[in-house]
Amino acid sequence: MSTASYTVVGMTCGHCVDAVAEEVSAVPGVTAVDVDLASGGLTVTSTEPVEDGAVRAAVEEAGYSVAAG
Repeated sequence: MSTASYTVVGMTCGHCVDAVAEEVSAVPGVTAVDVDLASGGLTVTSTEPVEDGAVRAAVEEAGYSVAAG
């Protein structure tokens, strides 16, 4: 198991959380996604490390961005 954490910028409601979770869940290898609206936290669990760019692209596809860092 591998876990990676990100901060998503621009989410304002439950629909935002659902959109991010749906897109990131579709990334190959991802087994679980936890999104926290209050902090913007995104935790991605996968069978093996997932390419950072794939997660960022999924967040952008949902209409948001990942904070630099």
